[in-house]
Amino acid sequence: MSLEQQLLERANGVCELCSDSDTLTAFDVNPSNHELEKTILLCKNCRSQIENPQTMDSNHWHCLNDSMWSTEPAVQVMAYRILKQISHEGWPQDLLDTLYLEDEVQTWADLETTQDEDEKVEPTRDSNGTILEAGDTITIIKDLVVKGAGFTAKQGTTVKNISLTRNSEQIEGRVNGTKIVLLSKFLKKL
Repeated sequence: MSLEQQLLERANGVCELCSDSDTLTAFDVNPSNHELEKTILLCKNCRSQIENPQTMDSNHWHCLNDSMWSTEPAVQVMAYRILKQISHEGWPQDLLDTLYLEDEVQTWADLETTQDEDEKVEPTRDSNGTILEAGDTITIIKDLVVKGAGFTAKQGTTVKNISLTRNSEQIEGRVNGTKIVLLSKFLKKL
């Protein structure tokens, strides 16, 4: 029996994400080697949106409310990844908060999302364009008023052992014993 025939049988002839039956095809959930356990059956609409994320219609993905509870790990992983991708909509985050995945399935689901996030991250650069890394020591090149802390971080202040943030224009460091966020354009690496 071919892979597609096995998938059709497993999925009862419908898309494993939205239950549509329009133009069903096998879809590898990366990383996969065309193995049944790492492949799902998708309709034309779901496949098109997954392969072209800029065309994602978040309303279509309300179907994941049901399919995320599938007993098939590959379906769970795909549902998780899509919900993660559209979590800014609000309701997908609520579904993610209720979704439970076994440890090995969670690791598989996070694999691609972590790789995607790592690829998108721009390096953090100081005022001279030098790349900053966690643990670096920097100096502040301009007096900066620290909102909410009631002090000014003075020009020339040295900040050791900085931490990077998800925002490539910011770092975290301790000034006057307080952990604060500093804009990298006002810093110089030492």
